[in-house]
Amino acid sequence: MTHPPGDPMRALRVLLMTILVVAGLGAAAYGAGVAVQHYEHGRETASARDPLPVAPSSTGATDPTSEQSSAPPSTPPTPSETERPDPQPVLEPGTEGEQVRELQSRLFQLAWLPETTTGKYDATTRKAVAGFQTKRGIEATGVVDQHTWRRLVAMTETPTHDQMFNVLHPGPTLLGPGDEGTDVRDLQARLQSIQWLTGDVSGTYDSTTEQAVEGFQAKRAIPVTGEVDQRTMDRLHAMTVAPTHAAMFNEAPDTGSNTPGTLDARCRTGRVLCIDKTSQTLRWVVDGKVLKTLDVRFGASYSPTREGVFHVYNMDADHVSHLYGSAMPYSMFFSGGQAVHYSSDFAARGYAGASHGCVNVRDYDGLAWLFGQVRVGDEVVVYWS
Repeated sequence: MTHPPGDPMRALRVLLMTILVVAGLGAAAYGAGVAVQHYEHGRETASARDPLPVAPSSTGATDPTSEQSSAPPSTPPTPSETERPDPQPVLEPGTEGEQVRELQSRLFQLAWLPETTTGKYDATTRKAVAGFQTKRGIEATGVVDQHTWRRLVAMTETPTHDQMFNVLHPGPTLLGPGDEGTDVRDLQARLQSIQWLTGDVSGTYDSTTEQAVEGFQAKRAIPVTGEVDQRTMDRLHAMTVAPTHAAMFNEAPDTGSNTPGTLDARCRTGRVLCIDKTSQTLRWVVDGKVLKTLDVRFGASYSPTREGVFHVYNMDADHVSHLYGSAMPYSMFFSGGQAVHYSSDFAARGYAGASHGCVNVRDYDGLAWLFGQVRVGDEVVVYWS
């Protein structure tokens, strides 16, 4: 059907279509404006934060307005001054090998262990580690954790292969052939006290002294040179005491006999080595009768001779100390490592020295006779009168 010009229905339809077109364009413009506002808002919000890397989401997309956008990268935090990481064992008792040798070498540098390494994390090594830890304010577990190891490494030098495997090299010579003077006399008197040197102290480093030093070094796994280096000197001093003037200049010691005190009641029956600390005498008593009296000396305050009633449990006429390497002729053991035995140091220096806990006798022939009388099981009484 056609409508004539000026038809009111046609005009109405045109008006309606115009309104719809205008409305559509306005909606589109409004949507675009909202999107722009949203973008601007996101940009402003992001610029107000610290410029940290954005962590990706699980889908790989990045959301600049999410909580993840402000999180730092996943790196471990730095411990504070009071915060320490959990200690992890580096070395512990029972471990063996080269790293244990390195540990022992480093502990030796700080005087916690002997120079010789074993490569075995034994009880001695554990005790040394615990001592080191205590000294440095670390929990004394005896186990080397990371904190202990770092502290030890910082305080010591990396040991060489030879140091770790006990390949020893002699150090600079302190005393050697041709030297003379008081230091040589001191050396000779010390060697004499542990029976490496016989005869008079001369003050001259002669061939006899050189041979004595060689013997001492060989016995203790020190490089054998016959010359005294620091290692040899330290070991000799650890085993001996400072010699007296009499010992260094061949002056006769006081050999007067001591006067025995009252015989202890426990010594009056049976076969007894009756040892009186007050009068410094030893009496061999059989059924209450004193058959022999000998002068004796005892241990120092840091290694006292024990008092009480004991029994002879071992006898060895040619005993040599496992700890000190010195000869202990006619040893009669009565308490642990303590024994009655002859002492050349007592014979040379008298009461200027002391034992390491044993009962020293200076009369060699008298003790040899006594050794022939005593039997394992005989009683030993040590007392103050």
